Amino acid sequence: MTVLSAAQATSDARPWLAHYPPAVPPVIDEAGVGTLADLIRNACETYADRQAFESFGKSITFAEVGRAARAFAAWLQAQGFKKGDRIALMMPNILAYPATIFGALIGGFTVVNVNPLYTARELAHQVNDAEARALVVIENFAHVVEEARPNLKLDAILIATAGDLMGFKGTIVNFVARKIKKVVKPYNLPGSVPLKSVFAQTGTMSPVTIAPGDVAFLQYTGGTTGVSKGATLTHHNVASNVAQCALWLGWQLEAPHGRSDYQHVMVTALPLYHIFALTCCCMFMLRIGAKSLLIANPRDIAGFIKILKASRFTLFSGVNTLYNALASHPEIKDVNFSELSFAIAGGMATQAAVAKRWKEVTGRPIIEGYGLSETSPVASVNRTDITEFSGTIGYPLPSTDFAIRDAEGNDVATGEAGEICIRGPQVMAGYWNRPDETAKVMTADGYFRSGDVGIFLPDGQIKVVDRMKDMVLVSGFNVYPNEVEDVLAKHPGVLESAVIGLPDEHSGEAVTAFVVKRDAAVTAEDLRAFCKENLTGYKVPKQIIFREALPKTNVGKVLRRALREEIAAQKG
Repeated sequence: MTVLSAAQATSDARPWLAHYPPAVPPVIDEAGVGTLADLIRNACETYADRQAFESFGKSITFAEVGRAARAFAAWLQAQGFKKGDRIALMMPNILAYPATIFGALIGGFTVVNVNPLYTARELAHQVNDAEARALVVIENFAHVVEEARPNLKLDAILIATAGDLMGFKGTIVNFVARKIKKVVKPYNLPGSVPLKSVFAQTGTMSPVTIAPGDVAFLQYTGGTTGVSKGATLTHHNVASNVAQCALWLGWQLEAPHGRSDYQHVMVTALPLYHIFALTCCCMFMLRIGAKSLLIANPRDIAGFIKILKASRFTLFSGVNTLYNALASHPEIKDVNFSELSFAIAGGMATQAAVAKRWKEVTGRPIIEGYGLSETSPVASVNRTDITEFSGTIGYPLPSTDFAIRDAEGNDVATGEAGEICIRGPQVMAGYWNRPDETAKVMTADGYFRSGDVGIFLPDGQIKVVDRMKDMVLVSGFNVYPNEVEDVLAKHPGVLESAVIGLPDEHSGEAVTAFVVKRDAAVTAEDLRAFCKENLTGYKVPKQIIFREALPKTNVGKVLRRALREEIAAQKG
């Protein structure tokens, strides 16, 4: 991969550098980046007595999360797992999640983050594709693992609970979950191991030599084909992105008046299995010794605001739909935003109306950034000292190069639209076991083709215009039409279907399915129920429209674009 030298970075071909904050250099010190294992060990030692994570009102220190991580790594080693083995983690934002992430990474294992809302079919595909040997799942979704188990090739299953690492309070939290809220369904997983017992063990972890090129994460995403693929992120990829974020944001994170006891607190509402939260709300917070306020269920806006009213926080991250829901809630006015340094947005386009409401409530603008799973994820961000929402994705980060190219791979002129292409140390090593898919997105000169259409503004900022892919973006989560169409095709009443995304004021886009019936008696309710059995909730079509036929090319390929244009024309 091509890495920018200091001389290259000052070239006139990179106009954004003239607009960098004075304290931000054009490149990072890649030789000093190290590994995520180094980052974790240094944070747990340097900030040992500081609070590191809080969940359900209970906090643990950096030293405590470090001990839990070492216990988890030691247990994996004792069971015969070797460096490089894939460990799948299927949890919401609870204390056990970062502890197991850190344990896997310091042990030299590769983390495979799994959405806990996945159906058995989706779980089996990802775990098997990654060739994971162990799975840690919160008990709330253990019944899904039970359903998928006949199709899984796992050597170990560990059961986490929301109360792990909370001491006596954890007993209360688990009682509420099981007996009062009844969010834990019965399951039967013989041979599974309680994660709590693993954390309690006193075995010593054997030293492991971890190199920057070792694989840290398989972060699953998709592509134009809809095939779910694991973006191979090395320790160097993610650690470099942390270093880039530290340069870009760190100059504004200094303690006020030189206070040595000051600690930043990041509101971590986005799930840690999402690359945005993983890097920005977890790994970057380690770098600066900040605390992460873990929100297990951000969809409960009333409950979320109750937590905010009772908490001190200085940093915020989210997607457009979350900011919209919070800013529109009547009780948001009772939240104290006086210490908020800045609020970062990503994952999906931020709407200007939402940014306006957010600033009216908090007094702070939304600072939008851009990235993908394949870029670890942050590639560009607005300056943190802006006073108004910009509507752009900001400037490329240090050691990051952007190009806007046409279909033939040629750079286009400033102001002209083309595909956003990204080069830098945070760009993935490739797709796991898919060299053919990797070749489609990586250029000969080391750029990653994002599939998004954008333009360069004269000062080097980038504005996203549209997406080249047919991907649907629902509240920051990718939905790939082929996957939904494949599920619909399994229903006996469906002849064929086409799935597109249509604008939705709540989720950004809504999954919409155009269906040609095979059985005249089939209803939209029948198909949605069928989809719910095979797809995570946000992938289920919000609207199903029955058609006599679908628009197609001469060779029979369905034209999703024609459907979008038809709906747009109907709406004027």
